[in-house]
Amino acid sequence: MAKLYFRYGAMNSGKSTLMLQVAHNYEERGMHVLLIKPAVDKKGGSRIVSRLGLNRNVDILSDENTDLRKTVKQWHKDVEKISCVLVDEAHFLSQKNVGQLFELAVIDNIPVICYGLRSDFMTELFPGSKRLFALAHSLEELKTVCRCGKKAIMNGRKVDGNFIFTGSQVAIDGMADISYESLCGSCYLQEKSK
Repeated sequence: MAKLYFRYGAMNSGKSTLMLQVAHNYEERGMHVLLIKPAVDKKGGSRIVSRLGLNRNVDILSDENTDLRKTVKQWHKDVEKISCVLVDEAHFLSQKNVGQLFELAVIDNIPVICYGLRSDFMTELFPGSKRLFALAHSLEELKTVCRCGKKAIMNGRKVDGNFIFTGSQVAIDGMADISYESLCGSCYLQEKSK
């Protein structure tokens, strides 16, 4: 039976880079992968962009109205046999989309590997992440380091170089004056208390 995987981590933990490496590994063995990215992620447009400079076009830009199970099954039938579905920025998926990916793995026997953040800059779970934690067969934390050297688990949002702790849950890194910094719990709380 295929499984639904969720590989999560703070910003800069190499999620997109690892996903592109997994795609390469499948394709190097003559297998086909299908790359999905939520359309709400405007960074890179229709491309998956890694901070290391790797990038690649996605096959499907999805939104909350996209029936991912139906779309992937149609692709699998009409275009090519899909060996694995890879989803970047999976935290932006709707809970319904995550349910469709779970069905794709369990019912249709197509492995699905999702990459995304656990929580937002206010330490709240994203809806897609919440559902992935509930449904994924396998959870894997991807680690990165805070500026102090400890393991980073938080995502600090900066506007004009200053940390903020309120606002819209979705604001894309690199758009306008927004950036993010991976922080450990201590550094996050120190910034919040300033």
